[in-house]
Parts: sequence; C-alpha cells; structure tokens
Amino acid sequence: MASQLRVLVHGGGIGGLTLAIALARRGHTVEIAELRGELEALGVGIIQPSNALHVMREISVLDDCLAAGFPWEVLTIADPAGNALARIPQPRMGDAPACNGIPRPALARVLGAAATAAGAKIRFSATVTELTDDGAGVDVALSDGSSGRWDLVVGFDGIGSPLRTRLYGDRYTPEYTGFANWRVTVPRLPQVRGVVMATAGKEAKALLTPITDDSMYLGAVFAEAEGFRPDPERAHEQLAERLTMFSGPVAEALATATDPAAVVYSRISQVTVEAPWHVGRVALAGDAAHASAPQLAQGAAMAVEDAVVLAESLDAHEGVPAALAAWEERRRPRALWVQALSRAVLKQETGGETTPEEDDLLKIGVPGAAHVLVEPY
Repeated sequence: MASQLRVLVHGGGIGGLTLAIALARRGHTVEIAELRGELEALGVGIIQPSNALHVMREISVLDDCLAAGFPWEVLTIADPAGNALARIPQPRMGDAPACNGIPRPALARVLGAAATAAGAKIRFSATVTELTDDGAGVDVALSDGSSGRWDLVVGFDGIGSPLRTRLYGDRYTPEYTGFANWRVTVPRLPQVRGVVMATAGKEAKALLTPITDDSMYLGAVFAEAEGFRPDPERAHEQLAERLTMFSGPVAEALATATDPAAVVYSRISQVTVEAPWHVGRVALAGDAAHASAPQLAQGAAMAVEDAVVLAESLDAHEGVPAALAAWEERRRPRALWVQALSRAVLKQETGGETTPEEDDLLKIGVPGAAHVLVEPY
C-alpha cells in the first residue's frame, strides 16, 4: 500500500505497542488510545519464546529485550524435589536465543520507548466512546475529548475488549476454564538458568522462570471456583498451601514469598471470535480475538505476530479491506491452533476430560509445538 495511513490502535499493551512500532516505522500516522494513565504492566514476568523474539528483532528491540531480561535455552522437567528428569533444548527461530524471560514492566518500557521514538503518539486515560465506519474511513470520539478520522482502527484491547463488544455485543464473552494462575516474583535461585517445570503428576505443576539476573517468578495453575479470590492478607500462604507436595527449589522460592500483595492471581479464560476479526475498517487482534490458556506461553507471542503480519499485509495489498482479509486468512489458523492445543494441554495436565480432537492435538505435545512455532508465521 503506497499511501500513508492513519491508524488508531485501541490498547497500549504488548500487541498494540508492537503494531504501533511496525506501522510508524513504515511512515504511517499512528495513535494509541490507552485506558490506563501510563504504560504500567500488570502481572509479573513473561516468557518470550523464539517466535516472539523474532518479532522483537523485526521491530529492532531484540537487544533491549535481552538486556532487560534473562535469555535461556533449555527447559528442565523436574520431580517435586527438584531433581531433573529431562533437559529439553528449545528450538530457535533464526539466530535469536531460544527464549527470554522478562519482567512485564520492563517489556512495556522497551516497547513504549520504541513506539514513541518511531513517531507514534500515545493518548493515556483514553478509550473509544463513539465509532462510525462509513466505508471510506472511521470517525472516532475518545473519552479524553479528542476525536479524529482514521483509515483503520485496531483493537488490541485485551480479553475483555470493549471494541469487540462494540462489534459483536455479548456474542464473544470470555469463557472461564475453571482454572487460575498464581504467580509471584522472588529472588532467582542460582540453579534456575532456564524454566524449571516441577511436576507432581496431575496433582500440581510449578514453574520457575528467570526474568532477570536477580529475579524469577514462581507460577502454578490450580482449579478454582469462578468467584474465588485470594485473601489479600495471606495470598502467599494460600499459594504455599497449594504447593505443599514440593520441596527443593520450589519450596525455597515459596520461603522467600512473604508479601501477600506480591501474589498475582488471574483466572484463565478463553475467547474465540468465530466471526471475522474485522468488520469494515475495524479489526480485533491478540487476546481480543483469540485469548488462550498460558500452557504454551504463546499468548503475547501470538499478539506480536498478529501485529507484524498486519503491518506486512498493509504493505502488500491495495486497500485496507483487502489487507485485513489477507491478514486474517494468514493468522487465524495459527492462532486458533495455539488456542486449541493450549486448552488441551491444560486439560491433560489437570486431569480434565479431553475430546477426540484434543487427543489428536496432544500427540504433538508441548515440545513438538515449540518446533512447529519456530516455523515462519
């Protein structure tokens, strides 16, 4: 597409910032409407698998991500006492490291600085209040009192996407899986130089993920009632109660988790937008279109892939509608495959009943999936 576009990105998370960088560096005019008052990232850390790091190279922030995080190459499977059962080298896409652990706030800073440097404008405390697509463009009013006309509006606004609700009402509300993720940042143990997955069969699994030289996060998934919330005064103790079957490094990590406020609890929900991800000149991407369970550590990776592929499609096709159709045709199979396998692995790990289709997916396993996902996106 030879002409410069005006693009509004609704949401300043990982995917939205990546799209803003990719488009602004191509000369398009980009604004991000971010509901929060700053680029504060909720949560603890995040795994950037090789395909996500390949995207970071494409938008020229790979070195910054590696400097802010903890690159690693080998996944260790351990017993509840921490004894290694297997060490599995992770595949690479290109010459970037196999994986990188990074604190979410650090990644937000890296991407936010790059977006601003590329020329994108970020409007904080702003969300869409009115939106009219007349076929030739989209007129948008924002909650900060600003308004404008855009060639394209992209909703990278998360699993609870307000933009998705505008397009589809309540047809695609988040579906709670019955499980929740507990995470807490603790000092990194010297022996944790890559993800350590300690497993007690279907009873429990705990992950230790290094995110800087000095820190790592402990994560665990458990079945939880939909209305359950940790006690704000003893969330760290409730996590420890769920992991009593572990000794070794998991127990050492728990011993250093003494602040209940540091425990991050999030229900695992899924969204599948079965209708087109775009209506006219308004598109949904990342978790707004295809949120999945975290079992493959691919949620953010799928979002950043969505972003760079959308930028490429706008380059390659004449007209926004044609570019969006080509983008979705390219992205939908891969993103929904990740979503389906992630859900199947969650069921398998927690003793849930799987369907015949999920049983077929599970034949590839998590190690096999990693090799599939270093293929070009």
